Amino acid sequence: MKRILTTLALCGLVGLSAGAQTYTNEYPKDLQKLAAKWVKRGEWKNGFTKAVPADNVNLVEFYIQYQRNPEQWKALFKWLQENDLLSVPSGRIPIPGTELTVSVEDSENWCSEQDLKAGKGSESHQQKIDFMYVVKGTEGFCRLDHDTSTPNNTYTLEKDRWEYNFDADRLERFVSVPGTFNIMFPCDWHIAKVKTQEGNQKLRVLVVKVKYTL
Repeated sequence: MKRILTTLALCGLVGLSAGAQTYTNEYPKDLQKLAAKWVKRGEWKNGFTKAVPADNVNLVEFYIQYQRNPEQWKALFKWLQENDLLSVPSGRIPIPGTELTVSVEDSENWCSEQDLKAGKGSESHQQKIDFMYVVKGTEGFCRLDHDTSTPNNTYTLEKDRWEYNFDADRLERFVSVPGTFNIMFPCDWHIAKVKTQEGNQKLRVLVVKVKYTL
């Protein structure tokens, strides 16, 4: 583990592939394989069987953050497993014994192509990780290209939010559906609730702000 953390410290927030579009932190292949094997073994689940990480989740970040603060992740997955996520009331629900709160949102995708062209909806955080799990419907997402996006607001610890100028033509686009969850780390500059090709834009999504541990 010490060797892994030393390598990660050297990597920092710098991508490893020069000239390519970068949407999340990039790490050496051996770390990617280690994290992928860890996820496949299911050591993170704590009995959770309802969903798996989406294909775009940065598994190295997930692996490292889980090792640094396993109790918060265990409590999160335990709560998700033990509750009926379609029937729990909307609103904010504390997870007992932790500082975590589940925001249960019955909402809809709102961010249109025009909104993206106008530069709306982007964010990232320094102190928190966005854990997002769609339990009903389809949520659209974008991740911003690090090479061409720049912060356009003043960061404060109170709000813990960066916003960005970005090129809408260089966005990485994907959707989230029941059976998978997304995790947006500080390196994942993202836009949520992007309109999809589905006729119905309504969804139920659970959002948990998980502490990012250095």
